[in-house]
Amino acid sequence: MENNKQYLEIVNHYEDCLAKHGDTHLGVDWPNLQDVLIRYQVMLDVIREGKSSTISLLDFGCGTSQLYDYIQKNFFSQIIYYGLDISPKYIEVAQNKYPHLQFYCLDVLIDDSKMPESDYVVMNGVFTEKRGLTFEAMWHYFQQLILKVFSKAHRGIAFNVMSKQVDWEREDLFHLSMDLLASFLKKNISRHFVFRHEYGLYEYTVYVYKSPR
Repeated sequence: MENNKQYLEIVNHYEDCLAKHGDTHLGVDWPNLQDVLIRYQVMLDVIREGKSSTISLLDFGCGTSQLYDYIQKNFFSQIIYYGLDISPKYIEVAQNKYPHLQFYCLDVLIDDSKMPESDYVVMNGVFTEKRGLTFEAMWHYFQQLILKVFSKAHRGIAFNVMSKQVDWEREDLFHLSMDLLASFLKKNISRHFVFRHEYGLYEYTVYVYKSPR
């Protein structure tokens, strides 16, 4: 997968969305703004510390860094935010908007040496679309990336995937069985994980922690 880089098909799709819709929720291929705001809050709920605590957070697959704006308006005042994306087009927009923040343009499957360590890593929308990849190719990509990312988190990570508890599945989306995912996490990552399926969207979010508390 690392050599073939099939996952670049997904990157190209998102860059097409940015070119068409600009710095909006449509520019990162989220069709409904209200759903986006729900996702932001669910992602940030991975943080266990109180609002007065200072923690570092890496927004992996940050796009145009719309999560940072949400954080400033609605969430912790003490979050040290970093953004990372494989796409230089997204990073250029994000860096121009927020010149005081640190952004990284990296393909961590090729070289993760410059990926920053942080208390938490959130990966909102990184694994929801598979486009033309087979399930097996996307599953392999998912596993390789999660292993890389979890090694850089001091406390925990959050990510979302499409649910299989739906009336029908879209071929271009990554619908992942909870049983398959739980087995992978327990064997390879951590047994300290939480599945959230209650927030009303056709997906679920997973928190994976280094320790029970």
